[in-house]
Amino acid sequence: MMPFRYTRLLTAAVLAALVLLMVAAGCTGTGSTVSGNAAGEEATITDGFGRSVTVPSAPQSVVCSGSGCLRYLVYLQGQDLAVGVDDIEKKEQAIEGRPYALAYGPQFKGLPLIGEFRGKDDPEKIIGVGPDLIFKTGSSGTAYGTSAAEADKLEAKTGIPVVAFPYGSLRNDAEKAEMYGGLRTMGQVLGREDRAEEVIAYIDATMADLERRTADIPETDQKRVYVGGVSSAGAHGIISTEPAYPPFSWVHAKNVAAGLGTAHADVAKEALVDWNPDYIFIDAGTLQMEGDGAIGELKNDAALAGLSAAKEGRVYGVLPYNFYSTNYETVLADAYFIGKTLYPDRFADVDPVKKADEIYTFFLGKPVFSDLNSQYNDLGFTAIPL
Repeated sequence: MMPFRYTRLLTAAVLAALVLLMVAAGCTGTGSTVSGNAAGEEATITDGFGRSVTVPSAPQSVVCSGSGCLRYLVYLQGQDLAVGVDDIEKKEQAIEGRPYALAYGPQFKGLPLIGEFRGKDDPEKIIGVGPDLIFKTGSSGTAYGTSAAEADKLEAKTGIPVVAFPYGSLRNDAEKAEMYGGLRTMGQVLGREDRAEEVIAYIDATMADLERRTADIPETDQKRVYVGGVSSAGAHGIISTEPAYPPFSWVHAKNVAAGLGTAHADVAKEALVDWNPDYIFIDAGTLQMEGDGAIGELKNDAALAGLSAAKEGRVYGVLPYNFYSTNYETVLADAYFIGKTLYPDRFADVDPVKKADEIYTFFLGKPVFSDLNSQYNDLGFTAIPL
């Protein structure tokens, strides 16, 4: 019989070996059973493209691919789950127009690179980061969208679950449904369904408040308006506009360019002069152009000399919201400033700057109006002298 002391030593050695084996098994894992998810539980969800995706039920690390995807993660208060970013998050930019990046830029810049912006992923880099899952999105109706096929390809190359959805917009009900669907999908995967519904309810309540304030304005009293210099994959001049500019719709202003469709459009300067809107709003993103873009044109272009709004001091700056897809918090903030400008009696209780910071704080956890406006020479929410 083996002496007791040797038996005790052998038993200890066997137990130690078993512990090491268990730790190793937990670290390597297989399939989508992930480290950090002690139970190793999984769930199957349907993403925004109808794909059935098996994901860890409690993901501890994610990467976001594509225009606006990381913004949604911030909206759902999940920024600490990000373990890698695309290159736009790491760049030092002369002008930073993304409120979520102003709020969390240093945190994101310190993360590993997963590829180029607009969804140009590097599968090897993603594998090196080792996230539990990948979120992938892109802007609807643009060259920077995504698809079920692209999501399948990325999943096959990385072996990591990919949950994809279109980014959506607030321009119409169909695109708003896409946006809400994306938030709900991300919320479901992250176990943050309540926060997703909170964000959706906040947007609906904000739009309803704008509607309540202005819905009964007689059509004859509704102001005729134009927004120029609208950013779209970069800065543009006065002819760049949005015929379905949401803030105008929400405060019942008549967009003189409304007949040109629903997406971004360029108008002829002659048409703008013929429309001769009561008020002109300038997207401050135009400042990135040489000669101050739309503002310089209003000051110096003889073809625009007949515009009453320019001659009579009714030109105002709004913050750009098209910057790596739509910054929805800025869309809502702009609407209150526009409403206050056009119908001050209907917004007598609103300070647009304070309202903007209330909105930014809800979406991002931080009031960033001043930081954002300073990127654009503080021309947002003010009259622009010409």
